[in-house]
Amino acid sequence: MENKNNTVAYLPEMTAQEQKKFKYWERRTMLACIVGYAMFYFVRKNISIAMPYMNEELGISKTDLGLFLTLHGLIYGLSKFINGMWGDRSNARYFLVSGLLMCAVANLFFGLSSSILVLGIFWVINGWFQGMGVPPCTRLMTHWITPEKLATKMSLWNTSHSIGAGLAIISCGYIVSINWGNYFAETSILSQHWRWCFLIPALLVVIVGIFVFFLVRDTPSSVGLPELKGEKSKSQSKKEESAEFKAFVKKHVFMNPTIWIIAVGNFFLYITRFAILDWGPTMLKEHLHLDISQAGWSVAAFEIAGIAGMLAAGWSTDKFFGGRAPRTCVICMSMSTLCLISLSMLNEHSSLILANLILISAGFFIYGPQALVGIAAANIATKRAAATAGGFCGLFGYGSTIVSGWGIGLLVEKTDWSIAIYALIGVAIMSALIFALAWKSKANGYED
Repeated sequence: MENKNNTVAYLPEMTAQEQKKFKYWERRTMLACIVGYAMFYFVRKNISIAMPYMNEELGISKTDLGLFLTLHGLIYGLSKFINGMWGDRSNARYFLVSGLLMCAVANLFFGLSSSILVLGIFWVINGWFQGMGVPPCTRLMTHWITPEKLATKMSLWNTSHSIGAGLAIISCGYIVSINWGNYFAETSILSQHWRWCFLIPALLVVIVGIFVFFLVRDTPSSVGLPELKGEKSKSQSKKEESAEFKAFVKKHVFMNPTIWIIAVGNFFLYITRFAILDWGPTMLKEHLHLDISQAGWSVAAFEIAGIAGMLAAGWSTDKFFGGRAPRTCVICMSMSTLCLISLSMLNEHSSLILANLILISAGFFIYGPQALVGIAAANIATKRAAATAGGFCGLFGYGSTIVSGWGIGLLVEKTDWSIAIYALIGVAIMSALIFALAWKSKANGYED
């Protein structure tokens, strides 16, 4: 059925008034998902700017800082996987906001702590609650957006990664540049720059979390609208706890070769992404001798370029590859390899403009596949197991922090940044080769 006004023609079971209301709530849900998930980065990637100062003011080594990143990432990946299974059967509104508020609490305690052990504990706790961000957003979008438009719309949502990380790094770069000793006694812990990278974002996240709670609703039926075509009724959805649901998840997620290929490719992709995002400010400060605020802007440029990369990747996947995301991933990771090769040629005498152009190009090509992994997993597993599939791929992605966190920190301490960049080139090549194994895979699993 075609709608003459071209408004929600893909909702044939709804009246014109229902379609209008649906579009309103669809836009509102997208806004809530973008704003809500962006805020997770304010209480996650703030540590990237804080690390050089934690090294100077607390004497924490790069290896220990890398261990923070690794443990946080591993717990986050595990949380994303477990919460993905819970998220498929939970109210996304409460799930999303609860995760945000608990991350804010963990950041508050982290910013007020000094012991390496206590800092590590609170950062690991933060990692667990960070895993409550993606599953509810995945659930929301697969219930409000049809599969035919999911790649484009989820790519739009994925810009929240870059928006959040970019704004967090820029703002924290300015926060640490403030001389807090002018406002607090020298003996006070609040005179230390790095602490405010956690205290101020924590307060901001609480405020925005309340806003998101009032903005979002779980499913169309929550606001009196029919579910999307193909959605199970409430009486049927209760069977998701049954053996039939477990068999469905086993077939479409855990025994699905394409999901495994995407997940392993995601492991290598995330090493590349996190190495630049987490260590970028430190690398630019030490390797290229940039001021920390300049380094923050440079890494933010990497993130901002990622927004364009996500949108371009989602659009091109739907336009040229019929929704087959792995094909776009292969092309993007091949181009990312070339960007890293260019980065390896820079030194302290290189032009800042050239360095930023390379980072911008790298961000464009790395964030394309980063967005598509979740989209591909959601489409292949179908909306019934979308959060579980996303969590499974996320488990591999954040398992990569063993390499991008502790591994990179140790490698740099034992060698130098040049060797670390060469290692990342090899990692990017591996990611492209693995994604290529899924080149002939189907676009989605709805016909299986």
